[in-house]
Amino acid sequence: MTDTKRDISPDTAGVIAPPPLIYLGFLILGLVLEFLVVRTQGLDMPGALRWTVVTVLALLGIAAIAAAVLRFRRAGTPAPPWQPATAFVAQGIYRFTRNPMYLGMTLIYCAIGVAANAPVVFWMLVPLAVTIHYGVVVREERYMAARFGEPYIDYANRVPRWL
Repeated sequence: MTDTKRDISPDTAGVIAPPPLIYLGFLILGLVLEFLVVRTQGLDMPGALRWTVVTVLALLGIAAIAAAVLRFRRAGTPAPPWQPATAFVAQGIYRFTRNPMYLGMTLIYCAIGVAANAPVVFWMLVPLAVTIHYGVVVREERYMAARFGEPYIDYANRVPRWL
């Protein structure tokens, strides 16, 4: 499927907050809880392995976000979900996942948790995922289905939300 454009009105998905700020908020909360409240023993991982995991997670996350942003630019539509969409993108990385930016942010979030040796950051993944799902993804999908109709619905039925 190709990038699909349509003449549309200037409405938005109505996400609860910018997703990078949601990730940052949960990351800060996890780090504060780790180092000021819970004080776990950290991850039982040798230093070389830990930094390899950090590097791989961070690079994969950056690559997913960069591929998604590049695809949005090529389609001429803004990436931020608080701005009106002028197209839905179904090419490139979007052939494999409907949410590569959030997948990338999750990988970077995990890389920081491993780098900080902070298991509590991982405990925050479940509430983070619930917040992103209901506060962002569900709202975006509802918006996109209303905005682009059957072509988007067909795409959503064909391509998995994450992987």
